[in-house]
Formats: sequence, C-alpha cells, structure tokens
Amino acid sequence: MRVLITGGAGYIGTHTMLEVLGAGHEVCVIDNFSNSAPEALERVKTLSNRTFTFQNADMRDREGLTRHLKDFKPDAVIHFAGLKAVGESVEKPLEYYENNVQGTINLLQAMKAADCNNIVFSSSATVYGDPDFLPITEDHPLRSTNPYGRSKLHIEEMLRDLAASDPDFTAAILRYFNPVGAHESGRIGEDPSGIPNNLMPMIAQVAVGRRDQVKVFGNDYDTPDGTGVRDYIHVVDLAKAHVAALDWTQSHQGARAFNLGVGQGVSVMEMIDAFATASGREIPFQNDPRRKGDIATCYADPARAEAELGWKAHIGLAEMCGSCWHWQDTNPNGYKTKV
Repeated sequence: MRVLITGGAGYIGTHTMLEVLGAGHEVCVIDNFSNSAPEALERVKTLSNRTFTFQNADMRDREGLTRHLKDFKPDAVIHFAGLKAVGESVEKPLEYYENNVQGTINLLQAMKAADCNNIVFSSSATVYGDPDFLPITEDHPLRSTNPYGRSKLHIEEMLRDLAASDPDFTAAILRYFNPVGAHESGRIGEDPSGIPNNLMPMIAQVAVGRRDQVKVFGNDYDTPDGTGVRDYIHVVDLAKAHVAALDWTQSHQGARAFNLGVGQGVSVMEMIDAFATASGREIPFQNDPRRKGDIATCYADPARAEAELGWKAHIGLAEMCGSCWHWQDTNPNGYKTKV
C-alpha cells in the first residue's frame, strides 16, 4: 500500500512510520517541521533500513498538497499534522482552526483530486470533555472545553459528513488517550518545544536535569492519592494501531471512531514513582493548585478497537517509563537539529 503521512516527523508520526515501513508499505511524509526535527526522519531511515519520500509542505497550502498527493498517488493517508497544545489554543484559537480544520479541508480536497478515499485520522480523547461515565466508550457524548479539542471534533464531524455523502470514502478516527514512552532503541522519542505540556516528558526532563521539579496540579481530587488519573498508552502500541487501522480501511466503508488506550488509569504520583524507579533518579515535585478545566479521572474502554481492528495495548507502565528514560538519557537535549 502507498501511504502518505502528514506530520510524520513528529513524536507519534516517527513511531508510526517505523511500523508502517516495517509492514512493507511505501511511505511519503509531509511535514513543515513547525514542531519537529529533520534529524528524526534521518533516524527513522536508519532504524527501518528503508527509504521513503519527503515533502516539506504546510497543511495550509492547498495547491502544494494537491500537487504532492497527485505525484505520490497514495492508497491511504494517515493524518497527524496539526497544532496540539490546549493552553495555546485558548490564546490563539484562530491559528488552531486555520491549521487543524482548514488544513484538513485542504488535505481532503487534495485526496479527492488524487483519487484517494481512505484516511486514518489522529483524534483525541479531548472530544469527550468531562466524562459522564467511566470507562469511556466511543458512544460517550462528544463535547470539548477548548479550541484544540473543538478543532478535533470539527474534523471528526467533517469526516462523518464526507463518508455519508460518498460511499467510497472511509475514515478510521483514532481517539488517543495519553501517548508516552519511546522506541526501544532510544533513537526516537518525544521532544517537545519549550516547556512540556504533558506529564511524562516533564518528568523525564526533571530526571535528566533540564528542569528543577515537576508541578503536580491538584492533590485533592477524588482519587486514591488525590492526584489526577489518566490512561497512558505506549507510543509503540499506538503506532501499531495505525497499521491495523490502515488494514481496516481497505475492507470497510464509512467513518468509525476507535478509542486507543490501555483501559485503566495511572495517577500523577504513580507515574512519578514509576519513573523514579526506572531512571534511578529522584524526581522532585511540588503541589500546585488545580488547573482550570482539569478533571479527576479519565480512562478508555478500548474494546471496540480489539474487536474490530484486532488491536490491543500490551506494554505496561514500567516499560513506558523505562523506554522514555532511555530516550531522554541518551538524548538529554532532544534532537540535535530543529528548524
């Protein structure tokens, strides 16, 4: 299969590239390196011992996207490219709608021009908002409390509308919970720009000495230790789900959502303790007030993905922390080159 991957140089994109290449597919990557590094693609090339094509392009450039898709002629697209920081989306909502929503419209129009009808979309559990029940199934009401989440929800609705209008169009909508960890080689991993928005890269940067301490936002939630509980999934398990979703698009029609999670929660303090064990380092932390919009507990029911995609997460918390530490310890400052 010929697979075009937008945002393929990013954290989840690089790990997914390895799995897609390992499954024998041909790959073309589109990225503008707004939050990624060219070095990451070079490492994927070395790890996979495979070649792939690359186009430096922006999702807002409809003509450029159309040209690249017509040249490559993909059988399917995996769509990662987009902005993803909740706080930043509140400050810059128009940028999020332009990059994420308009960028996806451009991509879908380019796909139509290239006669490509299959897409695997990188969505998020943020489309559920504050959960009404746990574990969260795909039938949970959809809502979001910030522009980032709403941009994902708008895209999901577009994909459902497009599938309803075109019987040849197929979309696998993958709702991620909390991706963490790194490839076992330690060669690729999460390398956020600026202060990390997510818990594990913050812990890792504290462990390696780049930051002084982890801020724990709220220790008075109704959870076993008072800190927030989330469903963390290893990025390699997540990447394997995209290969399963690609296969699913070849034999199904319509738009279908799938939760990608482990199905159980881990608290902030449990994560800090597990990372301290994996790294052999003390992880200083301080308790801060709750952040507005945060919730106590969130975890997935991933049964649909197991039943319909034949996929299930297998990697546990110790390996999540160990692989992340291996990446951070061998790459204390992340990738060498950024543009």
